[in-house]
Amino acid sequence: MSMNFPKRVNFQDAEKQLIIVGSKNPVKISCTESAFSEAFSKSFLVNGVNTSSGVSDQPVGNEETLKGAKNRATNAKKTFPEADFWVGIEGGVDEDEHGMFAFAWIYIESDQNKSSQSKTGTFYLPDEVTKLIKSGMELGEADDQVFSQLNSKQQGGSVGILTHGVVDRKAYYSQAIILALIPFLNKNLY
Repeated sequence: MSMNFPKRVNFQDAEKQLIIVGSKNPVKISCTESAFSEAFSKSFLVNGVNTSSGVSDQPVGNEETLKGAKNRATNAKKTFPEADFWVGIEGGVDEDEHGMFAFAWIYIESDQNKSSQSKTGTFYLPDEVTKLIKSGMELGEADDQVFSQLNSKQQGGSVGILTHGVVDRKAYYSQAIILALIPFLNKNLY
């Protein structure tokens, strides 16, 4: 299934590179655009496509969550191979002796056959949310139920709710995207 996004767009004598995000979630598209623009000091054309993560709806652990991010980027590339970059973002949860915590993996591929990845910081989830996740609910749905929200995962997400908006989902993902871009910003070193 190919979509008709332009490969490059001429804009004030500058070429815009195309980035395809393996999600239609507006937060994931927006944070990708923001992070790439900030990292490279130029603007990009960013579009999202619905892709399968190939993992459970609520990934658990580093391995499954990273696999979901890689699959999203790879499937975005299969859907629209004419782009310059493909980005997969997958949120997951895990547990340790302190409780359940949330995080996300970022995976980026380029048209130069280069890839990179980075992980966000982690934060612990309240017991009520943890119980709902353990019962089979996704984190976003659990947040909506516990905090009387509607579609919070396409807004500030758990991190936004729990930090009272100090760190929203866009800022949370943006930093990890920039970190995943390090090899692309330093091609002579990687």
